[in-house]
Amino acid sequence: MWKWEAEGEAKAVIVMVHGAMEHHLRYGWLIEMWRLSGFHVIMADLPGQGMTTRARRGHIDSFDEYIFEVKDWIQAAYRYELPVFLLGHSMGGLIAIRLLQEERLNVAGVILSSPCLGLVHSPSKFLDALSYGLNVIFPSLRMNSGLTVQMATRNEDVREADSNDTLYVTKVSIRWYRELATAIKQSFINIDKTQDIPMLVMQGGDDKIVNKITVKEWFNNVPLSEKRFKEWPKCYHEIFNEPEREEVFEYAKDFVLSQLKAIGYIV
Repeated sequence: MWKWEAEGEAKAVIVMVHGAMEHHLRYGWLIEMWRLSGFHVIMADLPGQGMTTRARRGHIDSFDEYIFEVKDWIQAAYRYELPVFLLGHSMGGLIAIRLLQEERLNVAGVILSSPCLGLVHSPSKFLDALSYGLNVIFPSLRMNSGLTVQMATRNEDVREADSNDTLYVTKVSIRWYRELATAIKQSFINIDKTQDIPMLVMQGGDDKIVNKITVKEWFNNVPLSEKRFKEWPKCYHEIFNEPEREEVFEYAKDFVLSQLKAIGYIV
């Protein structure tokens, strides 16, 4: 777990959760933007990804591993005794949703960035059926994810960096896929259990990875007192890496500041 502290007096703490295949080092720009805007940031690599144990790269035994891990990051954020915000991208957004359905968190708001609530290109029915059997016989069997850096963002600098990134996971296990698919289903089944916390969902309008239709469906049905949806028309999946990322960040920051004002923390 890593912590980046704001210069001077901090307004709040942002706990960030990265997506599948990637790691915290890809978030340097976003971390710095939060920090320079007066926020502490807490982030780490999820199990089986980034700088965690390489022997289990692309593999988990249970989606709960992610939930327990992120819960620890939030606990660390509480120690600052400041309002806490949870920001999850893609699978990180799905983890945030499942956390809100399984736990009761003391957070001031949640930001979901292109949350993984359905895939644009799902495996064929044959491969999906086959994965059930393989999940029992050989759960750690790894297969190519089918995702490319070109599908994630239009930002050429990010594409070039990712193509040379040795920490980027390219193969995922059968168990990982089955746990992801189950978590997506549970996010809809348990939608009424979602903790009532102010939420901003931002979605890439030209997302090549996550199905924006299922994201909007989940958003429309989640029973929250305060929720905001923003689609960025030209953006691919990684909205915080896109050419419009400064505008995307300002929108997210505005949400955070509005929540801080609402609870009387800043004027």
